[in-house]
Amino acid sequence: MQIVYATLPIEPSHRDEALEATRVIAEKSRQEPGVIDYRANVDVEDANLLRFIEQYEDAAAVEAHLETEHYLQYEDTVIPDMLSGEPEIVQFETTG
Repeated sequence: MQIVYATLPIEPSHRDEALEATRVIAEKSRQEPGVIDYRANVDVEDANLLRFIEQYEDAAAVEAHLETEHYLQYEDTVIPDMLSGEPEIVQFETTG
């Protein structure tokens, strides 16, 4: 199983737009083959920080996710235009 944990600092002036785009990508991503779970949350201590917890069956499922239309759209709109800093992304493999 592959786990991806990401944090994205959102520019406050783009928060509502970023949250809607994040809701869409999470919903669509959960429907992908090989995705076990895909959750995006707002940090309880920082309302402008998004936290993603993604579980995939294997590395191929992660790669397939990165090529989906909804991911590429999110990457093209939210990532460059709505972040207030650098995202942090960690990916690791786990058993069981």
